[in-house]
Amino acid sequence: RSYNNQFKEKVFLCWQRKKYKRNVIHTTKYNVFSFLPLNLYEQFHRMSNLYFLLIIILQGIPEISTLPWFTLFAPLVGLLTIRATRDLVDDIGRHRSDRNINNRPCQILMGKSFLWRKWKNLCVGDVVCLHKDSIVPADLVLLASTEPSSLCYVETADIDGETNLKFRQAPTITHHELTSIRKMASFQGKVVCEEPNSRMHHFVGCLEWKGKKYPLDSGNILLRGCKIRNTDTCYGLVIYAGFDTKIMKNCGKIHLKRTKIDHLMNRLVVLIFLSMVVISAVLTLGFRYKVREFKAKHHYVSAQHVRSEATQTFFIFWGFLVLLSVMVPMAMFILAEFIHLGNSIFINWDERMYYEPQDLPAKARSTSLNDLLGQVEYIFSDKTGTLTQNVMTFKKCCINGVIYGGAPPRPEDPYLWNKFADGKLHFRNAELLQAVRANQDQRVREFWRVLAICHTVMVQEKNNQLLYQAASPDEEALVTAARNFGYVFLARTQNSITVMELGEERVYQVLAMMDFNSLRKRMSVLVRNPEGSIYLYTKGADTVIYERLQKKGLMERTTEEALASFAEQTLRTLCVACKEVDEDMYEEWRQRHQEASVLLQNRAHALHQVYEELEQNLQLLGATAIEDRLQDGVLDTIKCLKQGNIKVWVLTGDKQETAVNIGFACQLLSENMIILEEKEIVRILEVYWESNNSLQGGKKGHLKKQLPLQVKMALVINGEFLVKGLDRGTGQEIPGRGDPEWVAGRGHAGGAEQRLCAGPVLLPAAAAAGAWPLVLHARLQVPALLYLQDAGQHDGPDLVRFLQRLHLMSPVCKEIV
Repeated sequence: RSYNNQFKEKVFLCWQRKKYKRNVIHTTKYNVFSFLPLNLYEQFHRMSNLYFLLIIILQGIPEISTLPWFTLFAPLVGLLTIRATRDLVDDIGRHRSDRNINNRPCQILMGKSFLWRKWKNLCVGDVVCLHKDSIVPADLVLLASTEPSSLCYVETADIDGETNLKFRQAPTITHHELTSIRKMASFQGKVVCEEPNSRMHHFVGCLEWKGKKYPLDSGNILLRGCKIRNTDTCYGLVIYAGFDTKIMKNCGKIHLKRTKIDHLMNRLVVLIFLSMVVISAVLTLGFRYKVREFKAKHHYVSAQHVRSEATQTFFIFWGFLVLLSVMVPMAMFILAEFIHLGNSIFINWDERMYYEPQDLPAKARSTSLNDLLGQVEYIFSDKTGTLTQNVMTFKKCCINGVIYGGAPPRPEDPYLWNKFADGKLHFRNAELLQAVRANQDQRVREFWRVLAICHTVMVQEKNNQLLYQAASPDEEALVTAARNFGYVFLARTQNSITVMELGEERVYQVLAMMDFNSLRKRMSVLVRNPEGSIYLYTKGADTVIYERLQKKGLMERTTEEALASFAEQTLRTLCVACKEVDEDMYEEWRQRHQEASVLLQNRAHALHQVYEELEQNLQLLGATAIEDRLQDGVLDTIKCLKQGNIKVWVLTGDKQETAVNIGFACQLLSENMIILEEKEIVRILEVYWESNNSLQGGKKGHLKKQLPLQVKMALVINGEFLVKGLDRGTGQEIPGRGDPEWVAGRGHAGGAEQRLCAGPVLLPAAAAAGAWPLVLHARLQVPALLYLQDAGQHDGPDLVRFLQRLHLMSPVCKEIV
């Protein structure tokens, strides 16, 4: 802690502060001193309040006053007080939440022992001790744990909503060296890492200790907000604290929110005020004309008027404005505030929003919640775990070109010969089981071996039963299927995997683990088998696997047809492949892999290139198909959203055919819709460009012919297509399938085939920036199914920009279409 306190950062001129922030957080909008001025500043952003203030000032002028000024001032103060009280109550709730979080207890290494302190006392460089069910107080580097190989299981539900357990692992060096509190007290390592940022699934750093560097990545990090599960004790080093943590970087600042109703009311108030000004001006001119006419006929009354004609006209104008001020009634705004308050209470009382299984009623944390909910137009939803149950079931597989489907259940259990079999697996196929037990077909043997080895599942033994803990339910389903067919995953350490293969226990040395990510769309593990040979086992999306096959023969074409059949049945698919690696080739590759793994700059890119080099000339073994059923109530929910004219956009990583079929299954898509895919969108972009030129030349109506009126449309697009459409410069080409820049669609369970067009399509200058929003906003009045990657790092911002452009282009769309 003392070492890190010496670092300062420049704030302004000579003013410096500590570089590393404390672990105190404040999510509130106001404090004691800023509440009154800041709240008044926010409230007077409403044009109605400025209007009422102007009328009160005018009522204070005796010459034009119709009522005492305080008769309007008191209601305005009441209105401001009601709104201020509502904001204050909401902010007090934030203060209480912050105080509870900052005062949570944790154990910090002080001297040679761990002492109980509060979260707010944590600093960068502290060593923290956490126990089972503890919440991680800051971003930590995992140093050690009581689990084998210093594993630590975490639940990230408070960060990303995922309830599946994920595992983190301490670096090998700290796992072996920091085996006691005394050794941790003498730990003098230094972590060099990237600056604080908001990328939740990305971390690059290295541990410098005893003259050596050890790479650190996101698998070694415990993020603030995670909950420790199935781990008795673990120890971590604080690297980011307070507002430098990744979850707080994602929170951002609390900004002044204005709904569409607020913006509409501001425009209406301005419009009414301008109309009042015009009416007052007309009345003033008429009054001035009549006064002149009266004075001309009755010259003897001129002595009674001491003011000049211009001064009198000025007062008359404001007098008329005061008389017309009742056109904006203040009582209406006061009544609306009470309606908002009442509706928030009704939400809390609503029995239909009560969830009985968990005794959980609805709770409106904001008194204006009903007003905010009423402005929702688009819903962005993930598919897995949101629309579906996230309970994966192994349904079919294709091995060596032969499809094996599940047979009807029978009274006898075909897995009685396997003492490790999981009775929950309902997949039955006697032909496949016979082929596996015969152990004659090498591809069948390697297929199940890949499923038992190539994964990140962790195993525990409880009551003489194997319990699998997986970050992804897909992996658990595949490993469980391999387990029932005699290839049982038994144990894992940092450098080995133990598998029971048809009764024979085999230990594989793990040489490298190439994790899955949204760019690679595949996972590989490089192992040395007990015989000494080196094998690369890979599973991933069909597009990326097929691009890296050594040959494409009859078996590969048969498997491709099976994948298409699985996709039509809304099943999630993966391809399985392997290859044998030469010893000399491995030694050369290992050196480059070690150099890339300790880089601080462009580490991910360097590792990707190293992995790409090895994952070539693969031998296809087969494919798997997994089912994920829809949740109960999905159909009724989507139907209700449609009735409210809310557009639903679904993100999925499945094959494009699977995505479309799931859209029909949950009634997001219907038979009476026109479903636009990439090639149709490109065609419409061309039509738009031609129509735009025609409009400039005085010709209209060409685009109307291409987009029929009152027809429901839906959109199925690929993540790569979305990125290109938003980010590529003017005049850039979207590459076709044969081009070098062709990039296949992204996906986790099977990826997707990106369907653009037969050849490159030139996006013209005017169409590149606004054509997509034009196409969408003009006719898309129904849900659109977005076909994107899972866990992408940049798709979220792209979608936000996409929606912003859609709204910005709406006037143009209405004009053209």
